[in-house]
Amino acid sequence: MSTIRRSLLSAGIVAVTLVAAACGQSSQEAGSAPVQGTWDDVVAAADDEGSVHLYSTQHPENLAALEAAFESKYPGIDLEFTRGSDVELNPRVETEARTNRGTADVHMLSDPAWITTASESGNYSTEIVGPAFDDPAYDRTSSVLGDEFFLTSAAVFALGWNTDALPAGLSSPQDLLDPALKGRMGVVNPAGFAAVVDEYRFFDEKWAGGGFLDKLAAQEPRVYPGALAVAQALSSGEIAASPMVQPLVREMESGAPVEWTLPDPAWGTPWYSHVLSSAPHPNAAQVLADFMVTPDGQRALSKGYGSALPDIENSVASAQDIPLPDTDSLTPEKVSQFQQEWESKFT
Repeated sequence: MSTIRRSLLSAGIVAVTLVAAACGQSSQEAGSAPVQGTWDDVVAAADDEGSVHLYSTQHPENLAALEAAFESKYPGIDLEFTRGSDVELNPRVETEARTNRGTADVHMLSDPAWITTASESGNYSTEIVGPAFDDPAYDRTSSVLGDEFFLTSAAVFALGWNTDALPAGLSSPQDLLDPALKGRMGVVNPAGFAAVVDEYRFFDEKWAGGGFLDKLAAQEPRVYPGALAVAQALSSGEIAASPMVQPLVREMESGAPVEWTLPDPAWGTPWYSHVLSSAPHPNAAQVLADFMVTPDGQRALSKGYGSALPDIENSVASAQDIPLPDTDSLTPEKVSQFQQEWESKFT
């Protein structure tokens, strides 16, 4: 099995006015903790609240699947979600906590620095109370931080290629250094994203005997703003290959001429979620959080990703295999320094 390393996005700074405009919804006064009593009491109170809102960086198709599955299980609770990057959503959560006027009830993210700091401070979160967290298959000991942040999913990044351009495909990172691929590959710009910085560092240390970034830069790859844009370029034939796409499960299902393989070792990044202390629907928030780590919730969230439960169809890895990185190496100063070095090589 591939050795998988996980990392993630660092929070950026977004102006409060832009955050409010991007949200597009009026906030409500934040709620309190869930009701005291049994889990059935919490569910009954959630039905009375009638709605729940999720902030998440996950794939929008997975979030839509989660919405459908959750509302099938709990038809009295309407699930809405806002999908955005950590750079966009983390400042919203901070603002809603500071003003005590919440829109979101549950927050799903992959920024290791924000996760670590927030879980240690307890400033934004409410303790989770759902029964699914105590399922032995979920392994609470390795999956929950401070009784608040819970492992939800994980992305694992693959080598991808267009089958029309490369009928023989790719088998290892070394294949990307074929002179025939010069100018025909796609990579992601790490600007503002600590996770991508960590990914590039991983490549440089682990692939092709070291010094991989200089070799990759010599191939003159095209630069894209994110992994989804790279996958779209592969599907259209704009590029022939990439070292940094998520497993192209959806693209292959839709008939796109692409394939993928996990390199050995592979790099990945986890998602953690938490119930917000500013949640306007504190009981429905607990019900959604619990549902996210049940088999039905994991089936929705794990297509093409690592799952937090075993034996989930369409999952490509175990989320528990991916530890949080050392966030000391992903400080804003070190990320900025890497960006400058990367630009000198790739632009």
